[in-house]
Amino acid sequence: MFDNETPWAPSQRYPDPRFRAFEPVFHGFRAMNGTVEKLAGGCRWAEGPVWLGDQRALLWSDIPNNCILRWDEETGQVTPFRRPANFANGNTRDRQGRLVTCEHLGRRVTRTEYDGGITVLADRYQGRRLNSPNDVVVRSDGSIWFTDPSFGLGGYIEGEKAEAELPHGVYRIDGQSGAVTLLTDEMEGPNGLAFSPDEKTLYIVESRAEPRRILAFDVTAEGGIANRRVAVQCAPGETPDGFRLDTQGNLWCGWGMGSAELDGVRVFSPGGTALGHIDLPERCANVCFGGRHRNRLFMAASRSIYSVLLNVQGAPGG
Repeated sequence: MFDNETPWAPSQRYPDPRFRAFEPVFHGFRAMNGTVEKLAGGCRWAEGPVWLGDQRALLWSDIPNNCILRWDEETGQVTPFRRPANFANGNTRDRQGRLVTCEHLGRRVTRTEYDGGITVLADRYQGRRLNSPNDVVVRSDGSIWFTDPSFGLGGYIEGEKAEAELPHGVYRIDGQSGAVTLLTDEMEGPNGLAFSPDEKTLYIVESRAEPRRILAFDVTAEGGIANRRVAVQCAPGETPDGFRLDTQGNLWCGWGMGSAELDGVRVFSPGGTALGHIDLPERCANVCFGGRHRNRLFMAASRSIYSVLLNVQGAPGG
């Protein structure tokens, strides 16, 4: 399961030619001796990477294989972390270091406690079941924000076929009371989401818009969102999925599908300018920053996991 059939050879040249700069600033983002490395393969659809700094390990979901996998930085070994995993998708950690996971099959958001127990954080809104929570982030006040499209309800590959009881939505779980609040249900396929470094802006991928786009919202003092606007307007065939931000506010987005030259990670400035691209041989679904200084980008790309050392740091909390 963890062997990779796709041929792969890291670049022997510095700097790695897989970095393509659209703007000069992008040259400064890559570490001179940082090359794209392949860490694992053999997945069916890799998603939701999250770095565990205290364990020096990466977790990610392989949704169709119904498991969460773990890569160990010290040994390089890949082992199952949880199987079955309720067709887990997005993962993150809360500010106490506990794993927070979106589950398609359970139609819920859960937290893994220190002793391994599972706490359900949200599975319903106003008495109706959630659809299939997709991606999740935690704000510094402890609130948990997640997207809830119906992608896991369409068949038996990434969940179980069922009728949606709610519109596609974006929700917030209060960090103190646990109350679930609907932020918006006026998006076509809300998918990846992330905060700006100052947490004043929330970005969300609208993955069923034609063409796709990344929206931006102001985060209000009351914990809501306002001032909807388009941060990145994609061209036809461009498919952003999940993403994270660096400390400068740049968006590092999983990208691809339309054609091979789109596969990889596309990087945008806070103003939406495309700065550059990291080429991968597979479409990238989602990313996270990790390593001791949050300067290692981990990329969940279709059947494989890749990483690269950068000259930037990921924003905390991703």
